[in-house]
Amino acid sequence: MNLFLQLDGRLYSVASQPRDISIAMAFNGSQPNTYGVPRAVSQAFEGGGFVGDVRRGGSCNFEQYTLIPHCNGTHTECIGHVAEARIAVHEVLRDSLFPATLVSVEPRPALGHTETYRPEAEPDDRFLTRADLEAALTTVPDSWLEALVIRTLPNPAGKQHRDYMAEAPAFFSLEAMTYLRQRGVKHLLVDLPSVDRLFDEGHLDNHHIFWAMEPDSHAVDPARMSLATITEMVFVPDELADGPYLLELQIAAWLSDAAPSRPRLFEVLPVEANG
Repeated sequence: MNLFLQLDGRLYSVASQPRDISIAMAFNGSQPNTYGVPRAVSQAFEGGGFVGDVRRGGSCNFEQYTLIPHCNGTHTECIGHVAEARIAVHEVLRDSLFPATLVSVEPRPALGHTETYRPEAEPDDRFLTRADLEAALTTVPDSWLEALVIRTLPNPAGKQHRDYMAEAPAFFSLEAMTYLRQRGVKHLLVDLPSVDRLFDEGHLDNHHIFWAMEPDSHAVDPARMSLATITEMVFVPDELADGPYLLELQIAAWLSDAAPSRPRLFEVLPVEANG
């Protein structure tokens, strides 16, 4: 099968085999965790003499799953995350294929930095800065920023099962998130559990900036709401080089503000480069 993408008047060939950058949900197994919430678990249904486990004599596997998408693994969220109105990501994410750019950025110590956050930085805080994002994206056309995937450095495999209560994650400076909104990023994917500091007195300023909301507001007009999404807790293997990709963003068809998701990156090459 031959796939092609035409963008800005140029034709690109699209690799037929995408690279999955989601963290597969290992129920009852190794998984990342935020805020110390209960782990994602599964158990065989039992009732009326039936047991949903063929290893225990059942005729089929028939399990109940319990999870908190925001905290247990790769998930995609929408403006409904911070809105009074019940807005579902299933209604917001209307397409699934997007021109995307992957960049790698190293978080900086936040304390004493010229860029800011609310509340003020503490000694162990690290954030992604506007200056570093501008440097990484200065030559990237806006057309390749419909989606942006950010891989933080260093990039150990342990991100796939990290306890973020034991090791506080980085987050974005307010200036960095303002810059991404100014560049027109509609779908932001990060290998962090949140674009905001985990404990920020409930402001979630970066979420508000990205979704064009007033600070500390929860008022959203569903008829005029942002259709942008944030995907958190991805994992981008080192062998994927920074550069342009075609993103396929798959989500579970849940009527909720966030849903488990499976983002996949397709490598792209200008057709003329292939002869």
